[in-house]
Amino acid sequence: MKTFSASRALLAATLAASLSLPVAPAMAQDEGPIKVGILHSLSGTMAISETTLRDVMLMLIEQQNEAGGVLGRQIEPVVVDIASDWPLAAELARRLIEVDEVDAVFGCWTSVCRKSVLPVFEELNSLLFYPVQYEGEESQRNVFYTGASPNQQAIPAVDYLMEEEGVERWVLAGTDYVYPQTTNLILEQYLLDAGVAEDDIMINYTPFGHSDWQTIVSDIVAFGSEGKKTAVVSTINGDANVPFYRELANQGVAAEDIPVVAFSVGEEELSGFDTAPLVGHLAAWNYFMSVETPENEAFIAAWHDYIGTEDRVTNDPMEAHYIGFNMWVEAVEAAGTTDADAVIDAIVGVEVPNLTGGVATMLANHHITKPVLIGEIQDDGQFFVVWETEDLVPGDAWSDFLPESAVLEADWTDPVNCGNFNTETETCGGSDLAAE
Repeated sequence: MKTFSASRALLAATLAASLSLPVAPAMAQDEGPIKVGILHSLSGTMAISETTLRDVMLMLIEQQNEAGGVLGRQIEPVVVDIASDWPLAAELARRLIEVDEVDAVFGCWTSVCRKSVLPVFEELNSLLFYPVQYEGEESQRNVFYTGASPNQQAIPAVDYLMEEEGVERWVLAGTDYVYPQTTNLILEQYLLDAGVAEDDIMINYTPFGHSDWQTIVSDIVAFGSEGKKTAVVSTINGDANVPFYRELANQGVAAEDIPVVAFSVGEEELSGFDTAPLVGHLAAWNYFMSVETPENEAFIAAWHDYIGTEDRVTNDPMEAHYIGFNMWVEAVEAAGTTDADAVIDAIVGVEVPNLTGGVATMLANHHITKPVLIGEIQDDGQFFVVWETEDLVPGDAWSDFLPESAVLEADWTDPVNCGNFNTETETCGGSDLAAE
């Protein structure tokens, strides 16, 4: 098995070496290790969130190899750095599949990354396990969505703010790409349907890596000063969160005045800056490190042992990789092969433990069942769970709150075998209608 270092230099050398090796004959490949691709940003604006996902995948693979591997074969990780560059992500995904001959890939964070690589996985009939919350409006045969869809994060978060915090005015603040845009389209319609006036909804987008938040935060403060309880629903991604929260503190925006509920800020992001001014702000996820279960305790202990320090935190996308990887292992063992078509058939209905004490099930729409938790930021950078769903929530591929999507269903089993089956016309329209 290759040894991988956290340093980018060694990762680059490892990748270069893997790309220069001659392709082994099919027979030798079947007898050798099973290769798994790890496709994450280890540099650039998204490295703050994605580097730890590379690390947890290496841990999971090491654990599985110690347990005997898969189908009696060891698993060999092939790591690439997509460098927060979406065309590069597609190029490296193709190399992983065609040159390194990986049998599955675990990766991406942003939806623009996922959409960039999706055609590659479809063309080459390979498997992508995508571990981050996203906007929905998609179901692709070769992709398994182990993060939350809007009905497993965004909608419950808005319900909580309405019902528990009495919020009446809404700031939908996001990074300018497909996930925030589509999520906010769904949330805007959901709020309007709930009777919120159009004037009580403010929408703002900023580029990746945005750093000058003074004017935007001033606008948020002004918007929230008109006598109605106001909240910020944040789909801001990557390292732009650091100056955003810093500017909130600079302008004295306290959680009791204008709470922020974030969908892309977890323990890893909070570990990068002083959390004292953020105490009381919220995040909606399906897992928090602070959850007290035997499964989570064992996972955290294994993580700290692997990484060599107790300072490194765990977070929701790490749990999603944990679930997705274990589902892939179960499906490969059930199918008796790593062949993509066989794994796709075998994985629907697979159940594995999550870290919050329940069971995640892979649904026919290639989404999974998840609990939904709202956590309040504490001064130690952890979250105190203030609310959670009573039951597991099945992930929806298509939103019930957009008219064009409400009639669509995804089911990758026979006889439907379609990503967006129109229940009114009983026809299959393709796999992806989301905004590009």
